[in-house]
Amino acid sequence: MATELSMTCCTSATLDCKKLERRVEQEGTSFLTITLPSFGKDFERCLDQGFVDVYAFPGFKRKHGLPLFLGGFLHHVFDTSGVILTDEHGSKGHDLLVDSISAIRQLCYLFAKIELPASETRVARAMRGYISCEQDLQEKRSTISADSLLDFRRIASLVFHRTFSSIDNLIYAGEVRGKHGPGATADGLTGNGKFDQLEWTERLESVFPMREHLVANNVREDQLDHVEILEPGKERPVKVISVPKTLKTPRIIAIEPTCMQYMQQAMLEPLVEFLEPEVSVPEKDRDLGSYFLGFRDQNPNRDLARNASRRGDLATLDLSEASDRVLNELVLALLHRNPLFSEAVQATRSTHARVLVRNEEIILELNKFASMGSALTFPIEAMVFLVIVLMGIEKSARVTLTRKHVKSLVGSLRIYGDDILVPVDHVHAVMKELESFGLLVNRSKSFWTGKFRESCGGDYYDGFDVTPVKFRRKFPTSRRCVKELISLVEFRNHVYYRGMWKTARYLDGEIGKILPHFPIIADTSAALGRASFLHFQPEKIMHGDTQTPVVKAFVPQSRPPASTVSGDGALLKFFLKRGNTPSQEGHLERSGRPQSSSIKLRWVSPVGCGVSWLPD
Repeated sequence: MATELSMTCCTSATLDCKKLERRVEQEGTSFLTITLPSFGKDFERCLDQGFVDVYAFPGFKRKHGLPLFLGGFLHHVFDTSGVILTDEHGSKGHDLLVDSISAIRQLCYLFAKIELPASETRVARAMRGYISCEQDLQEKRSTISADSLLDFRRIASLVFHRTFSSIDNLIYAGEVRGKHGPGATADGLTGNGKFDQLEWTERLESVFPMREHLVANNVREDQLDHVEILEPGKERPVKVISVPKTLKTPRIIAIEPTCMQYMQQAMLEPLVEFLEPEVSVPEKDRDLGSYFLGFRDQNPNRDLARNASRRGDLATLDLSEASDRVLNELVLALLHRNPLFSEAVQATRSTHARVLVRNEEIILELNKFASMGSALTFPIEAMVFLVIVLMGIEKSARVTLTRKHVKSLVGSLRIYGDDILVPVDHVHAVMKELESFGLLVNRSKSFWTGKFRESCGGDYYDGFDVTPVKFRRKFPTSRRCVKELISLVEFRNHVYYRGMWKTARYLDGEIGKILPHFPIIADTSAALGRASFLHFQPEKIMHGDTQTPVVKAFVPQSRPPASTVSGDGALLKFFLKRGNTPSQEGHLERSGRPQSSSIKLRWVSPVGCGVSWLPD
């Protein structure tokens, strides 16, 4: 990849490859997974500030102010004094600059998100960070002034009152229906077992009586005798675990109890529908907040970031530990005018967490609203961030926000989770306001001065996409490594579409050693195959039923694990079903996320999600 990108950028990567080999021999894969991404972050900071400072790129030798490593690429981006090159070199020079920026980021971030388990030391450090975060929030609670909370409540009512009132009415009318997700639960229920719940809480019972949510009908009085109702002090805490993010810092999430997850999903559904309505919904029926929030589509954020990288009018902000730093007091303030909705949100909020640090179990009382893992974390945190951002803009503009003022921000303010875009003119006031409420702005991943912007996985420089393709899993060694094979094929196809055709050809050879049949297919095919700008080449055989062309290829397949359900649970599952699509065959015997998968050689359509079959 380095050799191919160097040809694109009119330089040589021979010395870079030798340096890479030496450093990996000395430091192991941490050079690829930790050191190189750190090099990339320093590079982005230099792009943002417009020059290379003396603190950038520690651990790498320099010459004329720039690192020797990747020096051929860097000299197309910065001059000999370390200042970023401008457009005065013409369009050809500008194209070379953009290509070099893209190449450096591609090489630095190639292995940044590989899914390998972090060391026990790093996991323990992340767990201690989770505990430390709770202590920080405890201290922050006493520093938030009453005036700030009043302003927070005022703006929350301004932008969300219609949504909150509508959900209040749904809860009052009993039109909120529970929903089970596919993930793990703190009490160990999986698949169909979730429809035969064994626990409920007094807090849930006060808002969502289990006779209305745990059974399909309440004719029999003995249906819920097996369900234990837990008092507030006896509730099951969330289970805090680590999952792969980067080898440097694993991601910390919390697994919720089944009953909590069930009703969180119930409220998530209407909340997202109101806050991210279909385009056809009339403007008079939309809340102001719906113009600034996204939950299902990241493209609006990416489009704004792309345009901002060219025009420089918007800043992209990133928050560290975003989910874990939203105080529950702010959620109470957010919903202060809608007591029923507020009570429902608090009833589905777990109040304690079980953290395991090197075999030592710690039970924490939570100051945060919820960790990542709660179904309500994502929309609630986005609403809180929007209110605080508007408070910062209000202070910066020195006006009291009205509907007209807020409406004028449409197209220059957007929030998707913790990815925030705000007008550059207000960025410092917004960051100050966010931090005053206990949030941490990650300045190394926030950009507003140069031509680089990133948001929702899209990275842009001066309007050009410079997003790297990332290698996610270990290299497969046989056809039994199904997840690794699927990941490698996806990686190969992304590389191909990015124009790195020599790298794609190399990967074709490696994949071909494992998959003897690796045909050209369209993106919509169910088979494992090669993406190509050339047309697929079907075999001479035609599908026996549809008379359409087919190719011989390996097709991934998996089965949900065996999971039975009682008669009452099966009836409840039927009534909770969404949509008109028929349930999967055998869904009452098998349910949940597949625990294993395999690949089979089939004749399959190269263009559709269709049929895979074995000819007679």
